[in-house]
Amino acid sequence: MTQLLERAFAAASKLPDSEQDAFASLLLAELDSERRWAEAFAATQDPLSALADEALREFEAGQTRPMDLERDFPNH
Repeated sequence: MTQLLERAFAAASKLPDSEQDAFASLLLAELDSERRWAEAFAATQDPLSALADEALREFEAGQTRPMDLERDFPNH
């Protein structure tokens, strides 16, 4: 465990029980969210790679143009 995490847990251990439980719930929810995000991102690598390859082919074929904020994002 890192020193920073130890400090965070030490500080949290001084809180009332209800606040410790709230802190623990928040931390566990964040860890679960990170796990789900990592799984979802890992599952998209093949489609993203295919899209990147397609974009590179279009660029190399001269089928792209530089981004223009006024033209491409008129409502910015």
